[in-house]
Parts: sequence; C-alpha cells; structure tokens
Amino acid sequence: MEPLDFVVRALDAKKRMAPNGEEYWMGRDLQPIMGYDTWRRFDEVIRKAVQACDNSGINSSYHFVDTDKVIKAGKGAELKRGDWYLTRYACYLIAMNGDASKAEIATTQTYFTVQTRRQEISDEERRVALRETVRVSNKILAGTAKEAGVTRFDHFNNAGYMGLYGMGLPDIKVRKRIDAKENLLDRVGRAELAMHEFRITQTQQKLERERIHGESAAINTHRKVGEEVREAVRRIGGTLPENLPAEEPISAVKRRLKTKNRAAGSLLGQGSSNER
Repeated sequence: MEPLDFVVRALDAKKRMAPNGEEYWMGRDLQPIMGYDTWRRFDEVIRKAVQACDNSGINSSYHFVDTDKVIKAGKGAELKRGDWYLTRYACYLIAMNGDASKAEIATTQTYFTVQTRRQEISDEERRVALRETVRVSNKILAGTAKEAGVTRFDHFNNAGYMGLYGMGLPDIKVRKRIDAKENLLDRVGRAELAMHEFRITQTQQKLERERIHGESAAINTHRKVGEEVREAVRRIGGTLPENLPAEEPISAVKRRLKTKNRAAGSLLGQGSSNER
C-alpha cells in the first residue's frame, strides 16, 4: 500500500464527529499517523501550531482543546494522559508545523489542505446554488404578480425590500456600500439569501392562495410578507438583513469555484469535484 493511501485511510478512519456536526480528531490518534514515535515530540508540534494559530489572529482555544484522560495502569492505578481535541483547521496547522522530511507529514499536509479547501468550496457552492434558487423564485413571483395585475414591478419589488429591511433598495445599497448598478442579491450571503427566498416564495403563494388581485393589493401583500419575515428573524435573535455585511460579487465566487474545484480534485488524484 502506498504511503498516501495508508495515511488518507488512517485519517479518515480516525475522524470523529462532534454533536454540532463538525469533524475533529484526537491528538493521540494523529501521532502515529504523522510519523512521530513519542507523544512528547508530537505534543511539541501541536503547541507550535497553537502559537501559529494565535499569531495569525485566530482564536486557538476553539481549534485546540487540551485534555487529560484517566487511564488504568498496573494494579488498579490510575494515570492522567494528555491529549488534544483538534478541529480540521488545527490538524492542518499541525501538519504545516511538522517535520517536513517525514513522508507522513507531507501526505497529511496534502490531506488537510484538500479537506480545508473542500469545506470552503462547499460553503461557496451553497451560496451559488441558493442565489440561483432565488433567481428562479423571483421569476415565478413576477409571473404571479403580473397575473394579479402588477405593472409597476419596481414599486412591487421595492415593497418587499421595504418590509424585509425597513428601507428601500437604494438605501440598502448605500448602507451596505454596494454600487447602485449592482444587483443586491449578487452581493449578499447565504443567511440573507435565505431570507429573500422565504420572502419571495411566501409572497407568491399568498398571492395565489388568497387570489389577491389589483396592483395596490399585491404591493401591500409583498410588503407585509417582508415585514413578517423580518419579525421572525428578530424573534429568534437573528441578525437583521441590513446589519449583515455585503459579500463579494457572486460572479467572482463562481470563477474561483471553477479553479478551486479543479485544484482540489487533482491534488489527491481524485478527479473532478463532481465525484464528491
């Protein structure tokens, strides 16, 4: 078996899942996989990685959690044995601070680089997919609104923004420092897109379900639904949409995804990202 195969399979086998769904590893499990024969030497590498994390401005206490496990020794004696709970990012930093001459370290670096990139890509892919869903939902809403008698779609659309944000579209862009010519929905993140998807689908369904007719009635409906979504966010303690930061343009994310997918897929010789 090639070293790459052994390390990858071992890392996959030792991966654990926290109650919140996040992956993590234990330091003692990683020690032999990364080619260290003593815990003392490997613990030194972990602490070096902790320092690197802090130096980068990231809170290391989230990614590195040290612990003492009690183990049974001879004649019933109990001994404390140090260990670490490590996130994927912590493992990545450990690999980067390990002995580069070890084949195991080089392979582990590759493994966690791929895993870290895939997580980033996954978040971005979800944003791109949700943006497309919102685009399609808006087309359906426009058709329903037209059947309800809407002709001034700028007024109709702005009513939804007024309800959700408490301000019109021009003011939203000013607040978020988005150029007036840009599409707002191309510059918001997943949480904000999800609010819009709910606003759009609920307005469309309400117009159909209650057979609302007349432009004024449709505009008023759109605004009220937006207000209800806003109140729901406030009620559960979420961040109101006008207080969420603008994100990079969705077009830039799409371009980067194409590049990253090819890079991540080829790094371990696993083909395209579609195989994931």
